Amino acid sequence: MKKRKICVVTGTRAEYGLLFWLLKGLNNDKDIELQLCVTGMHLSPEFGLTYETIEKDGFQIHKKIEILLSSDTSVGINKSMGLGLIGFADCYAELNPDLLLVLGDRFEIFVAVVAAMISRIPIAHCHGGESTEGSIDESIRHSITKMSHLHFTSTEIYKRRVVQLGEYPKFVHNVGALGIENLNKLDLLTKKELELRMGFTFSKRNLLVTFHPVTLEHATSEIQFSALLSALDSFTEVKVIFTKPNADTDGRKIIQLIDDYVSKNKDRCISFVSLGQLRYLSLLKFVDGVVGNSSSGIIEAPSFKTGTINIGDRQKGRIKAKSVIDCEPDSHSIIDAINLLYSNTFQQSLKRVTNPYGTKNASELILPIIKNVDLSDILKKRFFDINY
Repeated sequence: MKKRKICVVTGTRAEYGLLFWLLKGLNNDKDIELQLCVTGMHLSPEFGLTYETIEKDGFQIHKKIEILLSSDTSVGINKSMGLGLIGFADCYAELNPDLLLVLGDRFEIFVAVVAAMISRIPIAHCHGGESTEGSIDESIRHSITKMSHLHFTSTEIYKRRVVQLGEYPKFVHNVGALGIENLNKLDLLTKKELELRMGFTFSKRNLLVTFHPVTLEHATSEIQFSALLSALDSFTEVKVIFTKPNADTDGRKIIQLIDDYVSKNKDRCISFVSLGQLRYLSLLKFVDGVVGNSSSGIIEAPSFKTGTINIGDRQKGRIKAKSVIDCEPDSHSIIDAINLLYSNTFQQSLKRVTNPYGTKNASELILPIIKNVDLSDILKKRFFDINY
């Protein structure tokens, strides 16, 4: 029997970490030929050349598609998308995959999907139906849903949203969040091992800060992140681990602010371009809270009974556990949120938290579907009308 060629595209360290176990399953299946394409931040020295991690994990990279320009402006990202569309068109013509599999909602993935749609390649999309009202990813995610033919959502509510967008229910599968699988399968580091690998000694109180630009707001990144740093000045007994943002509009402003703050507070602060999945998830286990606006604070942190301070509108609309404290992007609101995080009442409540994104092994549910689904007529989509 001819092997089914499954092409997977990854453009960021975070997305690769979520796809890891699914990639392993595809790579080990004798009936599947995995075609792995890397792009975006993976190929940038500025963001850690994380394609090297992929190779160290034992995966063959079939195509490297350079699209990342040295710019985080709207014009620069538009030009990156143009380069991506050209690159993926050539990539698919050469690899001729039977199915493209992607995750999420970033601009790199959008152009990969557009090129696949025009190339008449069926598309499977993970983590559709979600909502991030403060981010341009909101529109990108739903656009990818409408170009895709198979859907793997992280909750039942998100499954219903994908159906609401006109996708046939038989092609929409709730498998849980892919990130939860890492918690079940990775052998996480002990606190001592983590300290050694990070070159960092934990204090009595420690926070992990991951803050990305709010891409649907104009020129707010510097103001909002400065407010966060001002709030952290009120907690000098707390040690802070910063992870730097993705290649989004205005991301470099945040990176510069992190570098300046860490240089002035070397006794209690440290920053990383890329922690990698193992160190990052191990950190979630040992810090008191995740502060910022990253999806990891919404999806993964609740499984560790770790609190999250979610700042501003970037993650507005996502389903959230009771371990998530929403606050405004100003220093007073952030200070109040940190005080609440450390309160005895809130810390006790964390023991009862359940993660709405499930405890499933998502890759084990996805793999047999993409392996066996009939692709012969899947490109001809019909709109599924809900009977009101």
